[in-house]
Amino acid sequence: MGVATAKLFASYGAKVLIVDMDETAAKATEKAINEAGGEASYFLADVAQESGCKSLVEAAIESYGKLDILMNSVGIGGPGAVPDVTEETWNRVMDVDLKSMVFISKYAIPEMIKNGGGSIINIASVDGIRAAMTKNVPYAAAKGGMIAATKAMAVHHGRDNVRVNCIAPGMIFTSMVEAYDGPMRELRRTIAPLGTEGRAEDIAMAATFLASEESRWITGVLLPVDAGLMAAGPQSIIGNILEDFDYV
Repeated sequence: MGVATAKLFASYGAKVLIVDMDETAAKATEKAINEAGGEASYFLADVAQESGCKSLVEAAIESYGKLDILMNSVGIGGPGAVPDVTEETWNRVMDVDLKSMVFISKYAIPEMIKNGGGSIINIASVDGIRAAMTKNVPYAAAKGGMIAATKAMAVHHGRDNVRVNCIAPGMIFTSMVEAYDGPMRELRRTIAPLGTEGRAEDIAMAATFLASEESRWITGVLLPVDAGLMAAGPQSIIGNILEDFDYV
């Protein structure tokens, strides 16, 4: 989702700093953007550490002079019901999925204020709204925390003209869920009202809207991009599954 959004932002003229721990992946995205006529560079950082969060904002300012848009799109899975959760897993998921968003924003917001405002887009998950198909309490808690923090940040910085919004992706097929192939992948597609599989580009298009002046009067919003999944109740989900698998 981050890669797709970086490419789309660049296609609209944004100068993009790609932040990753994986240099090979970061270079590939940078190359694709630059070869398409955009402008991008990359920076290696561990966003689970406050020092990495601070340094990436400093790198953006050094490279491009100011910071207008921040997209916090980072996440690792955190499996288990509460009795299964280890302290190590809990801390790691919170550091990567939630702490990173808070501390990158900590350093990004003052830079945005200097230039009259900006837009922050946080990528949460429908798992932060309702219980997921699988047991993943650390992940759900982190993404739920991101949703709550988004609303607080939007209120705290509204007068600074810093807009803060949150996207909750639904059953998007990305690298995080590549193991869900075959019947599980088909089930993920089937449960949503639209009955189609989400793509990273679907999130990129929503993020581009929230980053643009077209959404200038929108802040503090949680936007599910989920094929209607959060609008559905259990009876409608079961009905969709039965219909798609020809059980009725």
